Amino acid sequence: MGKIFNALRFTREAVSDAFDTVVKRKVSLESMEQLEDALIFADLGFDTVEAVMGVVRRYRKESFLDNVHDYMLSILPDEENLDPTIEKPTVIIVVGVNGTGKTTSSAKLANYYKSQGKKVLLIAADTYRAAAVEQLKIWAKRLNLNIIYNNESQQPSSVLFDGLTAAKSQGVDIAIVDTAGRLHTHKNLMTELEKMYRVGKTRFPEFEFLSFITLDATLGQNSLIQAREFSNSVPVDGAVLSKMDGTAKGGIVFPLFNELNIPVNFIGVGEDLDDIYKFDRTEYVEGLLGTRGK
Repeated sequence: MGKIFNALRFTREAVSDAFDTVVKRKVSLESMEQLEDALIFADLGFDTVEAVMGVVRRYRKESFLDNVHDYMLSILPDEENLDPTIEKPTVIIVVGVNGTGKTTSSAKLANYYKSQGKKVLLIAADTYRAAAVEQLKIWAKRLNLNIIYNNESQQPSSVLFDGLTAAKSQGVDIAIVDTAGRLHTHKNLMTELEKMYRVGKTRFPEFEFLSFITLDATLGQNSLIQAREFSNSVPVDGAVLSKMDGTAKGGIVFPLFNELNIPVNFIGVGEDLDDIYKFDRTEYVEGLLGTRGK
């Protein structure tokens, strides 16, 4: 079985049990309430839950689970749209709050794209946490990648400028930028992030710019709030969802895309460099419903 399927085991236990109850007891007020509660607890989001309940009611005399499966697939982005087509030099700015695994995710992304044959550069633009720079330097050494950092500068825009200058001269395909953790209430830090993005796009028009937000799956709806607030400052093109294997709230992928139009591009399930997987909607839906092989 796939890593994403396995990572959803806690969510699947609750959701599939609720669906099994509906199947065994037929569609009743009690079984439907239990199903609705399970879907809400799994953080699928109000709109998705209402739609799924509608599918169950509509196909209650048939094999409604197959129809739920097909509906869920239909409202998630196709995998072909999740992996950026690197047709020109690309900058991926990794953003998020403290503790969501930005630095580790930056290294995992670097490893992923290197394995795809891309020339990758790491840029350590977290100028507030020396440990983050040192951690990224260790990852870079392990991956045999160049890294740009400046222990003397407290200006992330300056570090970004130096990094992209190096990326340009080295003919890099992808530059991955690790940034400082920040809350949306830290107005000065959010303004700083906006400046980084603006300076990069203005001074280096030859690069494609993307922002990926790292989100902790265990936080459920709080992750949705974080993504919404960050998208008010910079365009958020995708998400890296970490700790999926440690939560029963694995449904957050739905409201992220349906409410904010932010797709989950990658799922992280461990601490090793290889523990990052391109999002697969089929495996994800099967992992939620327990429908694999049925």
